[in-house]
Amino acid sequence: MFLQRQVPLAICFVVGVVFVFQDFVPHHDSEQLLTVFTDWGIIITGFASLLGVGSLIQVHWLHIKRQNAGWGYSVVTYVAMVGTLAAGIASGGKAAPDAQTGVMPAFGWVYNYTMVPLQGTMFAILAFFVASVAFRSFRARSVDSVLLLVAAVILLVGNVPLGEAAWRWVMPEGVPGIADVGDWVMNTLNLAVRRAILIGVALGIVATSLKFILGIERGYLGGGD
Repeated sequence: MFLQRQVPLAICFVVGVVFVFQDFVPHHDSEQLLTVFTDWGIIITGFASLLGVGSLIQVHWLHIKRQNAGWGYSVVTYVAMVGTLAAGIASGGKAAPDAQTGVMPAFGWVYNYTMVPLQGTMFAILAFFVASVAFRSFRARSVDSVLLLVAAVILLVGNVPLGEAAWRWVMPEGVPGIADVGDWVMNTLNLAVRRAILIGVALGIVATSLKFILGIERGYLGGGD
């Protein structure tokens, strides 16, 4: 119990306190300490990746064995994982075309002609979902929804040439363009809100970090603590 509870809590406390002050110590040893811990973090991440791959194999194997709903996707996952791994090993891990010979390595071919089109397809489909959600959300039912609707219309119209041309045709001379109004909305109103959200997120990170350092949050130890 001592090795499973007290020792990890002590390590978390010591490391947390050290790195709280590490950023404020402009010394070579302080920077070297950060470099050493960063290297260890990369090593631990490598082992964690192996555990993640093992867990992925186990979970999808159970889906295939039991023939759960959608088990065909597990087969596709296996084929893609093994094929990509084989291509990466065969090409030495290179993911981009060779600038000298102009030859596309196998791993780069798999990424550029498989992963990139799939990502483009996913984001293209996502655009339709965003449009449908926006249609349902942008309804003038309250003051907040009206403001959201006005801002959305300004940004949508201001980002197309036809909208700018129509704005110039309707508005008199001297009135700022719709694109300028959209830039003001993004750089003034939206930026202020984003900074407020980021400040709230930063305060949440500080509070969560203190809970880990002080041993209040012990979920990482397992056992439901």
